[in-house]
Order: sequence, then C-alpha cells, then structure tokens
Amino acid sequence: MATVEYDGIGKNFGPVTVMENISFAIDAQKFVVLLGPSGCGKTTLLRMTAGLETISAGEIRMGGKRMNEIHPRDRDIAMVFQTYALYPQMTVFDNIAFSLQVRKIAAEEIKRQVEEAAEILDLTDYLKRYPRALSGGQRQRVAMGRALVRHPQVFLFDEPLSNLDAKLRGQMRLEIRRIHDRLNTTTIYVTHDQIEAMTMADEIVVMNGGNIEQIGSPEEIYDRPANCFVADFIGSPSINLLKGVVENQDGKPAMRIGDNSLRLPDSTSAAAGQSIVYGIRPLDIEVGIDGEASGTVEFVENTGAETHLHIRFDGHDIRAVAPGRLRVNHGDRLNFTINPDKVHVFDQSSEMRVD
Repeated sequence: MATVEYDGIGKNFGPVTVMENISFAIDAQKFVVLLGPSGCGKTTLLRMTAGLETISAGEIRMGGKRMNEIHPRDRDIAMVFQTYALYPQMTVFDNIAFSLQVRKIAAEEIKRQVEEAAEILDLTDYLKRYPRALSGGQRQRVAMGRALVRHPQVFLFDEPLSNLDAKLRGQMRLEIRRIHDRLNTTTIYVTHDQIEAMTMADEIVVMNGGNIEQIGSPEEIYDRPANCFVADFIGSPSINLLKGVVENQDGKPAMRIGDNSLRLPDSTSAAAGQSIVYGIRPLDIEVGIDGEASGTVEFVENTGAETHLHIRFDGHDIRAVAPGRLRVNHGDRLNFTINPDKVHVFDQSSEMRVD
C-alpha cells in the first residue's frame, strides 16, 4: 500500500487560480477524508490524484514515485464515482469483471477474484442480475466491487453516497469502512457531509476556497477547531458563534455581550479588551431550572431522543440540545449554564483559534 504526497500543488483553469500551494502527506493504509463545501477544491484535488485533471504546479507522489506525467491507467489506483456508471446490458458479474477481462486475465482467475469481491460486498446472490434489478445501495456496492478486483495501491472515492437515502448512507458508511479495515488499502474519500467524515476517517483534511483549513483526526477537528470556519462546518447541530469583548470579571476572564457576561476558559490567552468570537456547541449548553443566563424560547424541535431548543439571548439566536423530552413552549423563559472549559475562543479579526 502506498503513501500519497502532495507537494506545492496548484491548479489553474485558464487565468483563474482555484488552488495554490497545497502540501500534505497521507500515510499508507490510512483512510483520509477531503471535506469541505461545494467548490472548495476537494474533487479537483482527487481528480488530479487520479490523473483526470492536469496539475498546474507542484508534484504528486505515490509510494515516492512522481505521478504528474503518469497516465491514469498506470497509476495503480481505483476510483468510485458519485454515479454508479454501471453497464446496463451486463450482469453484476460482468460489470465487476470488466477491467480484468480487458486485461485478458485467465477466466478462472477472473471468476475467483469476482467471487471474492462479491463475498466481501455481500453480492454473491446477485451476480447473475442486471443493474436495473438492484437497489441504489447494491449498485454502489457493484461499483465498489469493480474497484476492488483491481487490488489498487490507492482507493479514491468521489462522494459515492450522495445519491442514496439517509438509511442507505448509514449502511454504506459502515460497509466502506469495514472493507477498508479488511483490506488496509490507502483510501482518499471526498465528501461535503461532515457526518461521513467524522464517522469514517482516520484523518480529515478540511478545505475551503482552494485552501487547507485544518488537518487532524475527527476528535482533534471537533474538539480543537483551528478557526471559525472549521468550528462552524464540523458538528451537528452547528456550533453557536457569538461576538463580544473580553473583560475581567472577579479575576476571571469573561466575554461581555450586551448586558450579560459569559465566562471564558481560565487558561485562555485572550486579553481584556480583545474582540473575540465565542463558540459553544449546542450539546455543551445545560438547560434547567438553575442557570447563570436565561433567554426566550423561540422554537422547539422534538427529535424523540433529544429536544433541540432555539433560544433568543441578548439579541442573539442560540441553539441548545437537551437530553430527552423537555416540556417547554414558544415564549417561555429558560435558564441555561455553559461550562467555560467547553468554550472555543477565536480572534474576531483573524477568526483563528485563541488558546
């Protein structure tokens, strides 16, 4: 299995620069997710890795070998696309076997490899069917089987679950991660869905506007976002971001917001008078009878296991999540408490994290 290295990668479409000086490395056997909104450059980077887009600047290496001029078929990679791209006139067996047949592999060896891939993907009972007789999840597994039989150094996935419904996406996340853990092939997976990234990745590369915002494990990205963009993009429901000014309150750091103060972590290096962005995740707000602050309930969402609350607090909308079913109504006053150790502090001008 190969390492993948990006060294000063740039991409231009005519006079427009969409990516500049992208540099990072992916260790062999790792499952790495390129995560970001539409247009951030993640798919372009994946297509350059596959050789489907030219590289305007820099170098891509796999296993230490420069790939810039190598034809896609010679890169020892396999790619699974958002669309299944199956041959409708071929059975599942022939769809999976197609690349092996093109390479003129012996029929017995093709049969062995296809049956092995089908067993891994739970497709053994469907090998004689045609794509029209399969569900969306089964078709995506066939597309994965076509990639599996190539035994590549690197798997590339380009938003493969976008066309599936929520239940199937959950099942396929498990399937793809299970296959990776079984085969230990270096995997690069592109998505805009932060749930996919958080649940599947060994490491996440968060991208925005052709730049890398942060690289880290799902836990590192969630617990210590590098800036406001990462904090807002990762986590469901989204983090609350409030603007205010740092003050000293009884010897403790706090943020003045209107007529209220919210405590900051004791360890923060934010100085008195500094304009900051105060971040707190909805799950880290404790609602109840007692509380250091209060607001007016604007909207209540009962999800069954949790209650999502939209609270109006000093001119700001705050979202909180309470376990179980909280009996509150629109217009009620609700107290809440925030543990300052759960607060994320960002500089207001740079939007970068303040430790």
